[in-house]
Amino acid sequence: MSDSLEKIGFYTLSDERARTSSPTSRMMRGEIILTETCNFRCPYCRGLSPWVYGNRPKAELTFEEACHYVDLWSTNGQAIKNIRFSGGEPTVVKWLPDLISYAKNSGVERIAISTNGSADFSLYEDLINRGCNDFSISLDACCAEDAEKMAGRKKIWKDLIRNIREISARTYVTVGVVLTPENLEETGKIITFADSLGVSDIRIISSAQYNGALSGLSQVPKEILERHPILKYRINRYLNGQNVRGILPRDHNRCPLMMDDSILAGEYHFPCIIYMREGGQPIGKINPEMRKERVVWSREQDTHQDSICRENCLDVCISFNNRMRDFSRDGLYDLRRKDKRESFPRSYRL
Repeated sequence: MSDSLEKIGFYTLSDERARTSSPTSRMMRGEIILTETCNFRCPYCRGLSPWVYGNRPKAELTFEEACHYVDLWSTNGQAIKNIRFSGGEPTVVKWLPDLISYAKNSGVERIAISTNGSADFSLYEDLINRGCNDFSISLDACCAEDAEKMAGRKKIWKDLIRNIREISARTYVTVGVVLTPENLEETGKIITFADSLGVSDIRIISSAQYNGALSGLSQVPKEILERHPILKYRINRYLNGQNVRGILPRDHNRCPLMMDDSILAGEYHFPCIIYMREGGQPIGKINPEMRKERVVWSREQDTHQDSICRENCLDVCISFNNRMRDFSRDGLYDLRRKDKRESFPRSYRL
């Protein structure tokens, strides 16, 4: 059996979750798209799926809708464990601080924000004080000029770097480095610079448009890898022939991860954030029974035959699904056991 999921570095992934996840277990993670609005114009950004818009002029949620969505993830009165708010740029949403407070008071343990890091630091500080304990911040360059090109906006560098440093000194921060042909040759420098800012981890990923070979990864100093487990996991896998994106023939051809993991955007729930970004169809409308719909999708959808999954699925999701398959083979994980299916109709069993 492969190494434990804990070694990857994502706190939402664990062997215990892989062992106990079922159609009726506690929801472990969810992501809500709050808005399509963003003050950056990153050239690689895929935006939101056309499905998201529906009858709305924009994919904007109201505060009441966002709170309702948080509540829908409650399982037997127990709040979802980990939640992420993203966009667009979620910090442009005026009621974001109140939403963080609502999630915290609802019992959510880890509350994350995906941000481009451009907001005033006082806002980030307020979010931390209200319960936000995970920030994912974009950092696609190691100098001001390149950062402005990647963001499609001028005069962002000083505030961005200050925010990353200050937030990192207060809570968990990862920086997301999207690699394209424009910044690929600077990969090593960007990683080294990000490490100097005191971040908790560094997530490199090729853009969906590029999704090609990376470079300079073998030159990243060992001491940097040891400080950042996600970076280490990703680089080691890449050097062993596994790209950040894409399922190999040996990988599991189902996605049990999505049973207790969800993405909500507009009026719909999607298999995952990548599936939504790549224009894939939603599973259905957001509703109290959507988890059952997700179980059916995860059982019936062959990810090897789905081009979005096959070409774009992320390495961490692949590792989790493979791990669940490992436990099933070892007899430690079986969704067909009576205690896992008591309140679930036959049509929703895996």
